[in-house]
Amino acid sequence: MITNLNECSKQSMDSLILYELSVRLTSVHFQPASAMVRLTREQIQFYKDNGYIHLKGLIRGKELQRVSEEYDSLFKRKNSEKTESSWVGSDDTFRESDSPYTMHHAVFGQLLYNEALLDALQDVMGTENIMLHHTKAHLKPPEKGASYPMHQDYPYFPYEKDSMVAAFIHLDAATPENGGLFVYPGSHKLGPLEDFGPKEGSHFHYVDQKKFPIEGATPVIASAGDVVIFSYLLVHGSSANHSARARRMLLAQLADASDRPRGGEPGQPGRGWMLRGVNLTRDATVANRARD
Repeated sequence: MITNLNECSKQSMDSLILYELSVRLTSVHFQPASAMVRLTREQIQFYKDNGYIHLKGLIRGKELQRVSEEYDSLFKRKNSEKTESSWVGSDDTFRESDSPYTMHHAVFGQLLYNEALLDALQDVMGTENIMLHHTKAHLKPPEKGASYPMHQDYPYFPYEKDSMVAAFIHLDAATPENGGLFVYPGSHKLGPLEDFGPKEGSHFHYVDQKKFPIEGATPVIASAGDVVIFSYLLVHGSSANHSARARRMLLAQLADASDRPRGGEPGQPGRGWMLRGVNLTRDATVANRARD
């Protein structure tokens, strides 16, 4: 359950805020999932209780090296007219690619078919019918990567059964000093929370920063190749990168194929792509095949 919901001064919702961090908390994690056939009952229960699970060394060896190399190549091409991505931020701030990274190199699509990753997703989601919603690549440059306030992913793409999860794939070691992930264990049980983001002219959604300050959250100390899977209802955020090290990561949002968006969603390349199992509810008529 949630503890230590400290009060703090109201944060501005119009910009990303740099936090001075002095936390020394640690997150619960598990040893390499690739050495296991499936997650244990204890691990699955940990996910149910806390809303996230940290799997160490899930991506490794040549696969991790190849993904890392192509990731760097992608960001080097970010200003190319032929790189169909939208890039948020300047050279002095946090940058992100909003387009599906699977569009840029086959190695990224192959990563999503990693058997250990899909096994872990199947165990925490409770279904073998795993459907891709979208992907992103996030880079926090050394010494100037901005923080991201505490939030839920729910407001961005609410689904009827709340089956949506994120797979947060680390390509670098991540700590509070270089912009690592922070979570509020158990906060997914609160359901959708009030949106404190800017009401007009912005697509950002945040929770109340007084109730959920980053100083009261649990940092996830990760190594390259670690994967954190978490519910889209989990309150989470990330610190600023004040270190001399970059923080690179890949994100995949996934849902049960039987789940449906609340109110519908516009089509997007890759959305609805089945990574495992079958989708028996998909409307593949010409009129609707591009929509969820």
